[in-house]
Amino acid sequence: MYKHILITTDGSELARKGVDHGLSLAKSLAARVTVVTVTEPFPIYAGEGWALGPGDFERYDADQVKFAQELLDPIKADAAKLGVACETRHVPGRRPAEAILDVASEQGCSLIVMASHGRRGLGRLLLGSQTSEVVSQSPIPVLVVR
Repeated sequence: MYKHILITTDGSELARKGVDHGLSLAKSLAARVTVVTVTEPFPIYAGEGWALGPGDFERYDADQVKFAQELLDPIKADAAKLGVACETRHVPGRRPAEAILDVASEQGCSLIVMASHGRRGLGRLLLGSQTSEVVSQSPIPVLVVR
């Protein structure tokens, strides 16, 4: 049924629950996984008295790559311990929902596993929901872990 599972993570404790669930599911189905994390573009603020210094963009990009590697390496090791074939991907400079959907399509995934806080009403409206966006736009099933 599900042969290739895309598991998303942002490094949060809640996302870790989604990762663990996705890895367990992959093991039980003998599926392979791709674990993806997305880092957003450098935040640009327009305001009086604030200016970018030399190297700010490069430093930000390097920090995002380091963060992603430190996040993804232990997940890949956990997958190996379970005997689950695992590829990791870091997508820099993108909105998470768009990047997740693109990676799922590019990799030919049959399921997306991701976590959600389950916010409703005004909290969801103000904070946005990458999970909600993926669920509403995905052509493949999405398993949401809370």
